[in-house]
Amino acid sequence: QVQLVESGGGLVQAGGSLRLSCVASGRAFSSYAMGWFRQAPGKEREFVAAISRSGGSTYYSDSVKDRFTISRDVAKNTVYLQMVSLKPEDTAVYYCAASFTIATIPLRYQYQYNYWGQGTQVTVSS
Repeated sequence: QVQLVESGGGLVQAGGSLRLSCVASGRAFSSYAMGWFRQAPGKEREFVAAISRSGGSTYYSDSVKDRFTISRDVAKNTVYLQMVSLKPEDTAVYYCAASFTIATIPLRYQYQYNYWGQGTQVTVSS
């Protein structure tokens, strides 16, 4: 079992920045890849970013590439999503997820993930 707890969401103006955190517990942090997804009201959950077990490979959706950065800190069992130049269309509940699949990055499909956090709300005002 893996437990995931997100934090760092909030209300920010367009053009602002936020850093989301996801603390993992339960199994060796380096044994699984991590991803971030988001779900806006009335829309399906969509892939945002993923990072490999080692942290050496990352992948982003086209909508956030060059604005968001995913990283992981093994010492803190934490994965981060640094978000800059935020837009109103980034408003959503953001979820982190853990993947034990043998597949490698990009890992952009929900079915490739085994455990999910409860989500954290990000609201970007115009």
